[in-house]
Amino acid sequence: MMKAALHNPFRGLDGYNCFGCSPDNPIGLQMKFETNGDEVTCEWQPHHHLESWHNVLHGGIQTTLMDEIASWWIFVNLRTSGVTYKMEVSLKKTVNTNKGPIKLVARRHEIRRNLAVVFVRLFDADGVCCAESYMHYFTYPEHVAKEKLQYPGYDGFVCGTEDER
Repeated sequence: MMKAALHNPFRGLDGYNCFGCSPDNPIGLQMKFETNGDEVTCEWQPHHHLESWHNVLHGGIQTTLMDEIASWWIFVNLRTSGVTYKMEVSLKKTVNTNKGPIKLVARRHEIRRNLAVVFVRLFDADGVCCAESYMHYFTYPEHVAKEKLQYPGYDGFVCGTEDER
């Protein structure tokens, strides 16, 4: 499978203001995602207002980035939605906010019935792995995700142009 941009099908839904992925949340992270085989990736530019120390991205923001991309991995690869029930995060190195975009990569680690574990790595602008996590999700059957979590179905994430993201 080739690398492909993902559409944000939640945009325009009443009440949608996700801190992680809403492009219309002015104080949010405004993450955009791509698929690359069975991985979901994101290139994201850190901002100074999200620092802990001068030019250092806050660890809580790093964790939020990893949780958000893991949820998108669930949307696209398991074709459903769910909720995070456990996070195992290892912050290995400082992530600088002044060195350029970072990259996140999410992939399958383990799936048992409706429990999914997504492995996420966060790379700095130089390609150094600065954080890793195992994000544990309780997933719902697709019909429940559509009814209770506004999951639009897999086809809602397929897009053709940058403007559709």
